[in-house]
Amino acid sequence: MSRVTFNRNRVKLKQLLGIRARLALLALILVAPLMLERARSLEDERAKQIGRAANEFSDIARHSADAQQEVISSVEAVLKSAAHIRASAGGIGRSCDILRASLPTHLPWIRTLLIVGGDGRVQCSTNNIFVGVDLSERAYFKKARDSHAMVFSDYLSAKLTNNPVVMAAYPVSAVDGEGDSVILAGVNLDWMSKIMSNLGGRPGISAAVVDSTGTVLAAPADQGSMIGHPLDTIPLLSGIADQALSSKEPEGSLSFTAADGSKRALSFARIAGTESRLIISIDEAKVSAAINREIRTAYLQLAFVCVFVLLGALIAAEKLIIQPIEIIASMAKRFGQGDWSARATRKSLPSEFVPLARAFNAMAAQLRQRERDLVATNDRLTVIASIDMLSGLANRRGFQSRLDFEWMKAEQHASDLSLLMIDVDHFKLFNDTYGHPEGDACLTRLGETLAGIAAEATGFAARYGGEEFCLLLPNTGAARALEVSEMVRAEVQKLAIPHSTSSYQTVTVSVGFSCTKPNEPQRSADLIEAADAALYSAKHRGRNAVVEHGFVRPTDSAVALAS
Repeated sequence: MSRVTFNRNRVKLKQLLGIRARLALLALILVAPLMLERARSLEDERAKQIGRAANEFSDIARHSADAQQEVISSVEAVLKSAAHIRASAGGIGRSCDILRASLPTHLPWIRTLLIVGGDGRVQCSTNNIFVGVDLSERAYFKKARDSHAMVFSDYLSAKLTNNPVVMAAYPVSAVDGEGDSVILAGVNLDWMSKIMSNLGGRPGISAAVVDSTGTVLAAPADQGSMIGHPLDTIPLLSGIADQALSSKEPEGSLSFTAADGSKRALSFARIAGTESRLIISIDEAKVSAAINREIRTAYLQLAFVCVFVLLGALIAAEKLIIQPIEIIASMAKRFGQGDWSARATRKSLPSEFVPLARAFNAMAAQLRQRERDLVATNDRLTVIASIDMLSGLANRRGFQSRLDFEWMKAEQHASDLSLLMIDVDHFKLFNDTYGHPEGDACLTRLGETLAGIAAEATGFAARYGGEEFCLLLPNTGAARALEVSEMVRAEVQKLAIPHSTSSYQTVTVSVGFSCTKPNEPQRSADLIEAADAALYSAKHRGRNAVVEHGFVRPTDSAVALAS
């Protein structure tokens, strides 16, 4: 019963996959890839567009960071000048007078200059309300005094005014080793934000300058609400707080998913001389909104074209194939029923169906000829499959076949069999220096050289893989194998192929060889392993060398160490 059910289902499946369905499927197979390719090209263009936007804003981040660095450099120059004044002017009163008189008026990013004594109290300030304020507990003050170097603080609230500020500190001891005062400058965060004006007003773009703790120091005017807030509390930037702040690189980029689910690309750049970073975040969806619409349109067009082609294929199949077949089938049925006058006229059949019967004999003859051609082609492919097209030698497959044959032959006649494993020294450096085309040319020349040596030594040369070659020497003992190995090493060096990164200044090879009399406990793989171990030893002896790995006598199942 189950067999009958299976046969019924098979008949239904054949009906379902009739010629109409097959032609419709063929039409879809021919047309759909073209439309899918268009959609794929749009997807690629979207990725490129996002990449270009990321590169653009990475450059903007770098230039903006450079602009911030100019502000930092000018602040540093003013502090150093003030330190020289304090070190050379004598008393604090005179130093204060000179300091106030010399404060540049063209540097709006400096709010206040202060001279702080060794006890941490402000001795002099361009704003008198700060005189006498105790700053001894401020971390930046301690660090500047201890390090004798320029220091920039993180985000702070100024004492007395509670205004947000970043303080720059420069110790007088950096100028005068005996001075204990520290020169301070309050950096105007509003001015730092003005420098970032070119980053504002762009849909999908967020930008901020953050200190070492992740607090926002400056932002474009339309994003000013971020100032003073930690980075990890800002929805569009919280996902990258740790990565951007922990990176030791001066600049970089990464991708992440924001809290609102949008995919964003981020670029950051360190402001030299400080622990601050400029961060720019890009909303990929808004950047690629236009091309996303094109992609949706492309998929709609794909669906429309598929439906149109499907209907066209069904109609064409009915008119051009199904009806002629039904006519021929009806004619055959009538003829089988004894209607000897049944014929198919040209008016009722397309011209392609008229010579159908006569074509069978020609097709049979062609199939027989093709079968003969196929056998010959397979023979040629078998040969090609065993040849390495670059070096002209046998490939690993061809080598393994020859090794198995020679191993069996040597075992039957109790004769010696030697194998040389040859590796080009520092070939990766050669490729890195001269390029892969030159590397291929080098391997071709080595293949020609080994082919000549193999012919002279009655051996079989092959490319084992990459830059590694092998030379199989039947009926060859260890002494002769050593001679051939030295011949290989010397002939390759004689080629004088330039190799500037090699200590020999030319391409050289390391050769490891092994010789044995094949016997029952051994396998051909043992010979390869022994020669490979010798090659490894040759490389550790400085390369451009020949090393032998000898088997012990057949009475011992172990293999000796490389000599």
